[in-house]
Amino acid sequence: MHMKHIRLQTGRGLLLPGLLALLSLAGCGRSAHKGPAYEYATVSRGNILQHVTASGSLSAVVSVDVGSQVSGKVTHLYVDFNSPVHKGQLVAEIDPTVYEAQLQQAQGDLASARADVTLKHQNLERKKVLVPLKAASQLDLDQAVAELAQSEATVTIKEAALHSSEANLGYCKITAPVDGIVISRKVDEGQTVIAAMSTPVLFTVAQDITKMNITADISEADIGQVKSEQDVDFGVDAFPNEVFHGKVSQVRKSPTTTQNVVTYQTIIAVANPEQKLFPGMTADVSILVLQRDNALKVPNASLRYSPPDNAKFTTTPPKKLERTEQLAYVLQSDDAALAPKIVHTGATDGVSTEILNGLAQGDRVVTATLATGVSTGFQLGPPSGGPPPQM
Repeated sequence: MHMKHIRLQTGRGLLLPGLLALLSLAGCGRSAHKGPAYEYATVSRGNILQHVTASGSLSAVVSVDVGSQVSGKVTHLYVDFNSPVHKGQLVAEIDPTVYEAQLQQAQGDLASARADVTLKHQNLERKKVLVPLKAASQLDLDQAVAELAQSEATVTIKEAALHSSEANLGYCKITAPVDGIVISRKVDEGQTVIAAMSTPVLFTVAQDITKMNITADISEADIGQVKSEQDVDFGVDAFPNEVFHGKVSQVRKSPTTTQNVVTYQTIIAVANPEQKLFPGMTADVSILVLQRDNALKVPNASLRYSPPDNAKFTTTPPKKLERTEQLAYVLQSDDAALAPKIVHTGATDGVSTEILNGLAQGDRVVTATLATGVSTGFQLGPPSGGPPPQM
């Protein structure tokens, strides 16, 4: 867009012929009106890219905490930071002494329960023989049946205890749940972990850091413009001169409120083939939400401009606008009068705004007031809005 300036000076005498010639060569216009002078921009066409900006953090697509389901002393660690691991690979061991003893006890309890079942079964068979001979009562037979059932139930309980002891002993050998790389180690050899209230974390394994996610918090004012598959540019402090790329993969509808500010988490998929990006890095995100090609546009300053009290209007500016309407002022050919125009706007890139209707290409929209109380004025500089010629 071309910015032009109108400069005004007080009329204290006649301009010299040489000065008039210089102004003519500079392409300057002269207006003999009294009143304010204006800075304006010509309505033109161009491309507008509208972005939504936010801050987020990088993380692996799948990150798994490897914990211990049993308590005890860590006797061996087989991996460290940045170690590649495979699913099922042994990564650590817990001292198994206590759990081996528990397993032996469970095995002994089960053997005792099974022996009791054998005894109760033999007693029942004897009662079945004695009852017809009147050597035992029916009550004795019924009691023998109940005792056998109780013994068999005890065997079931002891078998479950044995399986639990076997499982606990197995948990002393901790394996990787997924293929990936160790990004965090939380314990050292010899450290005792307690799994009574919660599962202690030994390692964090990122499944594949060549594919990462950014979790960005988007404000409620902007979230309506963010959609899946939109292009994203972002930067990180570790590489200040490099721009990385991604795509929006998910917009989560669960709100987060922090100090009365409502935001929504947006997940951005990022390719990281060179593994330059690390989990936890802060990313400054710019999401391309709208693109307009060859749009009619004006500088945003023209939509915020308020004319001075002594401005001259072609028509009276409206006192009230609808919510979707904005007001722009078009400078007329005499460089004195302003024509108020109600406009509807579209996309904006923070500097320029798309005009849907209300203005035409070539209109001169006012962006600022330059001076007041002058008797004459003229336009200096080339059409592109450069500085005035030196006199």
